[in-house]
Amino acid sequence: MHTPTDRFEALRTSQQFAYDRAPAIRAVYANAQMTPQDLQSSADLARLAVTSKDALLEKQRLSPPFGGFLAADDTAIRRIFVSPGPVYEPQLFDDSTGHGFSHLFQHAGIGPGDRVLNTWSYHLVPAGLLLDEGIAATGATLIPCGPGGAEQQAQLIMEVGITCICASTAFFITLVETLERMGYDLPSQWKVRSAMLGGELGDWIGKRRALEQKYAIRTFSAYATGDFGLIAYEEPGQTGYTVQSDRMVQICDPHTGVPLPLGEPGQIVVTTLDRGWPLVRFGTGDVAQALSHAPDGLVERISLLQGRVGQGVKVREIFIYPRNVEELIIRMPAIERAQVIARKNPHRETATLRAVLAPGSSKEDTQNELMEVFRQLTRLKLDSIEWSTHEDMPIDAPLLVDSKH
Repeated sequence: MHTPTDRFEALRTSQQFAYDRAPAIRAVYANAQMTPQDLQSSADLARLAVTSKDALLEKQRLSPPFGGFLAADDTAIRRIFVSPGPVYEPQLFDDSTGHGFSHLFQHAGIGPGDRVLNTWSYHLVPAGLLLDEGIAATGATLIPCGPGGAEQQAQLIMEVGITCICASTAFFITLVETLERMGYDLPSQWKVRSAMLGGELGDWIGKRRALEQKYAIRTFSAYATGDFGLIAYEEPGQTGYTVQSDRMVQICDPHTGVPLPLGEPGQIVVTTLDRGWPLVRFGTGDVAQALSHAPDGLVERISLLQGRVGQGVKVREIFIYPRNVEELIIRMPAIERAQVIARKNPHRETATLRAVLAPGSSKEDTQNELMEVFRQLTRLKLDSIEWSTHEDMPIDAPLLVDSKH
């Protein structure tokens, strides 16, 4: 792990190593008329263009399998993972942390004496194996199951004495419901104390809190991708995710790549300190807000994900994402359904909120609060509110509508 004070020194070293060996990395610097030795600050890093996943995919098609980004000998490759695209991602023999996942489980208090059920896939994609290695690095005992087979996995939860479950939120719920159908009284009859859960849209945090209360467990999560492994992790009592120090994160305008201020949603752009797979200013396609900055100007904590690049609608230079509308519905019980419509008149862009009022709620009492909550979530002032009905706004209506063009 690196401290913030020496991260740019470590970055210059790792990027110089890559610059000398990986033609795609050299091209990134050549396009910016820079070399790795010019990286002295976050502003210098921002001079490099953002490489999108689509661009990585195209380079890998032109120069298979790694598109000129690999800065290691072929003999150093331990595994090649295949993510949808397909995108090829190498894991090298010198990776002892499961692409950083050991930090996640150490922060979550997992260690010797724990028995961890890993239900993430071990087939082609990196999730199962990287979690496996991260768990093993803590000294915990691991049961590698992969997804599916709920009844068999439910049985071994009880018979093996599982203390931690790693699963998607939906599959975790399937497991506990299966155990209850089998006649087990939870939580009194199991040893599970924690669960590492995958994120979902909607009121995911609320769903987790309900699971924690009902089953007497603690849940934790992380932000990770196949390209980098662990990027950021949850800490108790904190909102969002803390960036692990081996990942250098910026929240950037999806179109220009320019870093954005705190609280403004943008694309998560990541640079790694790894030498062998040295992605620099890589656009993940995921959207979040920066919650705080480290002393070196890079992002220290990010919010929960708000959507994907391309899902957002820009109104008066500010992006609105589906997650913003979901959060508004969650925070306001008086609103049953909502939809934001972006329009353009001859002089300005406008944002209109269409909403379905819950029975017994008052439009007059709700309208001012609705305007304020929307402003808090998006930093944008609504131009108008239109009240709708269930018939006019079906449950599967899109959360965002772009009518500007």
